[in-house]
Amino acid sequence: MSRQRIESVAVVGGGAAGFFTAINAARLNPLLRVTIYEKSKELLSKVRVSGGGRCNVTHHCFDPEQLSRAYPRGEKVLRWSFEQFQASDTVEWFESRGVKLKAEEDGRMFPVTDSSETIINCLMEEAKKVGVVICTRTRVDQIEPLGEKGFKLHIHKEKAKNYDAVVVASGGYNRENAYLWLKELGHSVVTPVPSLFTFNFREKIFSDLAGISVEKAEVHIEGTAYIETGPVLITHWGLSGPAVLKLSAWAARDLYEREYRYKVRVNWLSPMNEEDARKQLMNLRETNSKKLTAKQDMFPFPARLWERFIELSGISREKRWADVSNKEIHELTQQLVRGRYDIQGKTTYKEEFVTCGGIPLNEVNPDTLESKIVPGIYFVGEVLNIDGITGGFNFQAAWTNGWLAANALAK
Repeated sequence: MSRQRIESVAVVGGGAAGFFTAINAARLNPLLRVTIYEKSKELLSKVRVSGGGRCNVTHHCFDPEQLSRAYPRGEKVLRWSFEQFQASDTVEWFESRGVKLKAEEDGRMFPVTDSSETIINCLMEEAKKVGVVICTRTRVDQIEPLGEKGFKLHIHKEKAKNYDAVVVASGGYNRENAYLWLKELGHSVVTPVPSLFTFNFREKIFSDLAGISVEKAEVHIEGTAYIETGPVLITHWGLSGPAVLKLSAWAARDLYEREYRYKVRVNWLSPMNEEDARKQLMNLRETNSKKLTAKQDMFPFPARLWERFIELSGISREKRWADVSNKEIHELTQQLVRGRYDIQGKTTYKEEFVTCGGIPLNEVNPDTLESKIVPGIYFVGEVLNIDGITGGFNFQAAWTNGWLAANALAK
């Protein structure tokens, strides 16, 4: 379909995807006039808080197929997209602008400065260099298609402005009615639900142990095939950490339908199984017979967490190992490798809120992310029904989306 030459582009949203689209479009085609509209006063807010203020830029996975498997929603589209721009390209893009990245043991990649300001400064400087105009505290209320003449942006309390093309990079909303302005264009919306959240215990059995983590635990949502292994962090409310957050992403829609009421089983000794754990405990009873049960050196737990497992098994901390019965050994084994917990509710990180849902991927061209319903409108970032597990994958999707849309606009 032919249409007029694109000379002006409005980007709605000043986050990672919006900035990356704007910067690269303006860089690839210096004749483009590109303007970013951000409704809040702060730009790149998720970049600022990501990774505890360090910014988890991407993940050290440079195989497009393997990389795409980290996305509960969007895997098929991203499999092709990553052939065009993947994690290694992100690293090269930032490093060519003086920002070096480092990979940590778990594959997460951060700037060597360990500061998100490094990434923000890079993006802001690049936007300035290529002439991107940035408007903060400016809310776009409506996008009105004008046929071959482009689009009229209705801006809150300001005069409407016309553009040849519009990029929607407004992020994920946690309420479906927040997508009404996009539904008016003829698009449908996959109902948004939270992704990446902690599991809250119905009974606060570990709340006083907040901050304690276990290096490798297996977490399984009972009655489902959802299971993850990795670090688990105990919080005031329940369980968090990479294993739990990944699980929450894969099971996001199912857990929403269950109203966040379900049971999880935790093997705190993964990959040890029940039989291995029982043998180890029997050995502990034999070799430490004169010691109190609260004392042990065979299992990798902080003392306070071990004491809690003893307590939950109905064993007195004042009891010596020699006096522990086989039944008590069985109960302790269950606590260690088959701990069963009632979950009721969740906690999401408000600043890093990630949604499962948004504009369906079958309504955009996978090569350009241009709308199939309204040509000239592009969707990038979390406004699409794309989300990844924790570890830098959501930012990588944003960079890749931005790259594809920018290249399409520049041409």
